[in-house]
Amino acid sequence: MKKQINNLVIALAFILTIGCLVGCVKQEREKSRQAQTVTSSTTKEDKEAIKQKQLTYLKEHEKEIVDFVKAQSPKIESVQIDWDQTQWGDGGLTTPEYYMSVYGRINHIEESGWGVDIPINDDNTLNLDEMYIGSDIDIEGRLLE
Repeated sequence: MKKQINNLVIALAFILTIGCLVGCVKQEREKSRQAQTVTSSTTKEDKEAIKQKQLTYLKEHEKEIVDFVKAQSPKIESVQIDWDQTQWGDGGLTTPEYYMSVYGRINHIEESGWGVDIPINDDNTLNLDEMYIGSDIDIEGRLLE
């Protein structure tokens, strides 16, 4: 009888130990998931804040973009920027790794278009000195000569 009680105590201790281990593992997994969620949402918020700073910076330097597009052809009298079409991307072999693309029209012609790509430096600043025409200037689908 004493041996049976001893075995029962050992079995209960074993079951309690396993239960505690399973509970601890579940708790650690939950903490890890919460940490990942906080990290990913914080990172997403940080990225959005960076994008807003970059967009604000570009709007403050709108004249430089307008002058750059105008310099492409003497036929360009005015440049309109469509800020709602601004995009962030990463390129391939022929473009910088990260860049912003700004789009617009010329001479108040609805069926015109152009695109300028602006490299983003490692510190998330924009390099206006190296902007380039990413989408050819066209009117009604024909390249501006």
